[in-house]
Amino acid sequence: MGTGIEQENLGAARIRAAFSLEEQDIRTYSPLTLAYLGDAVYDLIVRTMLVEQKNIPVNKLHHHASSMVRAEAQKDAYHRVKNDLTEEELAVFKRGRNAKSYTSAKNATIGDYRVATGLEALFGYWYLTGQTERMLAIARKGLDASISVEKAEQTEA
Repeated sequence: MGTGIEQENLGAARIRAAFSLEEQDIRTYSPLTLAYLGDAVYDLIVRTMLVEQKNIPVNKLHHHASSMVRAEAQKDAYHRVKNDLTEEELAVFKRGRNAKSYTSAKNATIGDYRVATGLEALFGYWYLTGQTERMLAIARKGLDASISVEKAEQTEA
């Protein structure tokens, strides 16, 4: 399942154990279910990163987090990491991207929304399979440009 460090960080296995939940076959999850969970995981990574970097009012934290998790920003993050993904990870991404969703983002193109859904499905997949280190490495690379923007904004203020 992974190293002890992985299980201590964002661990689906620990949650399953705490609530006596049975592990499910990851292949049985719909890509939109993976994206649903992955959206929360990605958001948690971004919020944790921002809180650890900044001691600013919550409304400013929310504004920064929102700009980093919007569909267009997730699309940009995906394009920074797509060449680093394995065949299996690309397959999960494509399942999420191609899933028929009955909702859409208010402020995003359909293309951006689908790529973001694919990326979120990938984060859900990594989380449920205990691949925390892999997930964080890809998140770090995908968010590097956003982190640089955030630091530039801090120096301007």
